[in-house]
Amino acid sequence: MSHASNASAYEVNFDGLVGPTHNYGGLSYGNVASQSNCQVASNPKEAAKQGLAKMKALMDMGFKQGVLAPQERPNVAVLRSLGFAGTDAQVIEKAAKEAMPLLVASCSASSMWTANACTVSPSADTADGRVHFTAANLNCKFHRSIEHPTTSRVLAAMFASEQHFAHHPALPAVSQFGDEGAANHTRFCKGYGDAGVEFFVFGSSAFDNRFPAPQRYPARQTLEASQAVARLHGLSDEAVVYAQQTPAVIDQGVFHNDVIAVGNGEVLFYHQDAFLNTDKVLAELSDKLARRGTNFQAVCVPREVVTVADAVKSYLFNSQLLSRADGGMLLIVPEECRHNANVWGYLQRLTNSNGPIREVQVFDLKQSMQNGGGPACLRLRVALKEYELAAVNQGVIMTPALHDTLNIWVDKHYRDRLSENDLADPQLLNECRTALDELTQILKLGAVYPFQLA
Repeated sequence: MSHASNASAYEVNFDGLVGPTHNYGGLSYGNVASQSNCQVASNPKEAAKQGLAKMKALMDMGFKQGVLAPQERPNVAVLRSLGFAGTDAQVIEKAAKEAMPLLVASCSASSMWTANACTVSPSADTADGRVHFTAANLNCKFHRSIEHPTTSRVLAAMFASEQHFAHHPALPAVSQFGDEGAANHTRFCKGYGDAGVEFFVFGSSAFDNRFPAPQRYPARQTLEASQAVARLHGLSDEAVVYAQQTPAVIDQGVFHNDVIAVGNGEVLFYHQDAFLNTDKVLAELSDKLARRGTNFQAVCVPREVVTVADAVKSYLFNSQLLSRADGGMLLIVPEECRHNANVWGYLQRLTNSNGPIREVQVFDLKQSMQNGGGPACLRLRVALKEYELAAVNQGVIMTPALHDTLNIWVDKHYRDRLSENDLADPQLLNECRTALDELTQILKLGAVYPFQLA
């Protein structure tokens, strides 16, 4: 199935637009890149432009591309809920003086990684024949747990038709239901409009001690959260496979499944150490997909060729696997893959073999990568039938004109250098609100931000 050969359904990639407060706060324990670049000055303007360049490149290749708006930052309401009072400027000043880590968290631009925005089930899989969205609670990390209210409003403004789209609020914000969205969810199918099998990968179970937990880093996704999302979306047992991440691999920095595996169409591209009970998992996927007329193909990267450390450093698996018009697949990888001899050597052999992955393209996403997010982190995949795509708010669908408009918008509103001390500047809040107010008009979102709703 390709984006070009079957006009009845498409996979649309909605990329996160990097927000004006993009900074390296080192907030994500368990994410090696995020931790190692803590306190480095960032370049929000360059980060946003790198993301926009990737969106345009995919659009130019013929893929359907959309854009997901960033969050309002600094999040003054969250700082107020933690006891800082006064005017907005005073709240920021007090937080900077008394609790800088909380100010840094309230300024995080982490919503750029829209693979964590929500879990999406296409209409071909759901009981009521609508596309279902459940915003991820992201409650493992404070700076991300504050995203879902705005995420829900933005998604509702993008996918507004109740006839075609169903929206669910985030799961209860407790560790038992830790939910990280599409970063731990993959869908396999013959064609994007056909019934598929949804693959939920979890790190641990809150209630069942048969599932071993990692020892060093937290497992962010629970089995119970995955099961709850499947129920909310009306997925049958035949449409779901659950798999556990290898705990020892989480402890090596594989905080989400999309750091160690990626799937698309009929293909799963994964590291040998990605899952516990790999043979059983692959057999269940193959069996359930065969019943849907799908010829499942698993491409395993052996540990002796590419180590887990290589995978984490290069973000080989945090790549986009896309269906080309000729039926082969294209892998979009970050520049870091070219700098790792083991990974680059493997990719050369991979594309010269007779497997499904025929082509590799490299993108420079350094600003995102330094905070621990590669090409796959930056996008949310939504499979849409033609009439559903027509029902999407067209203001968020990428066009050459929108790409140009957003680049001009970034040039006008974004700083080219941001350090931790700059976050305490009350002017930054005004700059961000001015920018986002204009953005909601560009993307035709209406009022979705707290400052617009006040």
